[in-house]
Amino acid sequence: MALADDFQAVLDSLPPDWTQMELDLRIFDEDRYVEGATLLVQINAMPYSEHDWHWRLRVAHEFGHAAAPETVHGTLALLDEQRIKGELELREARTGRVEVTQMWGRPESVRREFRERRAQ
Repeated sequence: MALADDFQAVLDSLPPDWTQMELDLRIFDEDRYVEGATLLVQINAMPYSEHDWHWRLRVAHEFGHAAAPETVHGTLALLDEQRIKGELELREARTGRVEVTQMWGRPESVRREFRERRAQ
């Protein structure tokens, strides 16, 4: 199965209120490590040292300090296009957390739009 398809399967398995997940990525042909790393820099993949997995990927659903799911999917699709084979492993998924945003001093229109976007 392609890496992008594996990632989509992981996304589909998560509950709707997931907020963040961490995945490990390993490529099968280590001679293509540098080629893969040049693509994975787009999603700030963190390389492991002295580990059997190559990178840790952090993904944020709607907010947070991580890559967006759409960007991760697109980057993994680029690996698939380059025929860089590998595997993904879901390490952690967090659910049920909400974003805290200071609303003091903001106009009512901003507050209303914020509530509407977060109610979806």
